[in-house]
Amino acid sequence: MECSDTNTNSTTTSTPLSHSPSSSSSPSPPRTPPIVISPCAACKILRRRCAEKCVLAPYFPPTEPAKFTIAHRVFGASNIIKFLQELPESQRADAVSSMVYEAGARIRDPVYGCAGAICQLQKQVNDLQAQLAKAQAELVNMQCQQANLVALICMEMSQSPQATVQQSLESNFIPSTPNSYQNNPCFLNEDNNPCSLWDHPLWT
Repeated sequence: MECSDTNTNSTTTSTPLSHSPSSSSSPSPPRTPPIVISPCAACKILRRRCAEKCVLAPYFPPTEPAKFTIAHRVFGASNIIKFLQELPESQRADAVSSMVYEAGARIRDPVYGCAGAICQLQKQVNDLQAQLAKAQAELVNMQCQQANLVALICMEMSQSPQATVQQSLESNFIPSTPNSYQNNPCFLNEDNNPCSLWDHPLWT
């Protein structure tokens, strides 16, 4: 009897284990790969560990090491970090671009820096403005000449019909000159003598 009781107990205890979902059959959740943060160009050049919230990382990517090298050479890493921390995030990208440009100009021209480039650009602007003013003055002069020419042509066209009518009237009313009578063959004989017509008597 004791053996049968133990068997029944074993069967009762084993049956719920068979219906319970096994942990081995369920799919295991995929493991997330470890996030590898490559150091930014600033931290790589400075040879320090790039923190997760590095201020320089968004503006000096590892693919552009020369960008930080130029700025670091003129301003220094501590000053760059200080400048960026004092500015809001919306203005940091423009500040970095300005610092890189100014540092590059200072390296090219150690005396004047970006001021020399600004003066040169201002001179170019003044030269272009002078050329533009000269071209506009020439354009206005040509427009005035064209207007005067059109007015002269219109005036000549308006006066030309009157002149032709006047010339035709003068040619109709001008009397004949004595030479015209001499040139008329009706008043000339064979010898071209105008008095020979009166040599013959009018009656016989």
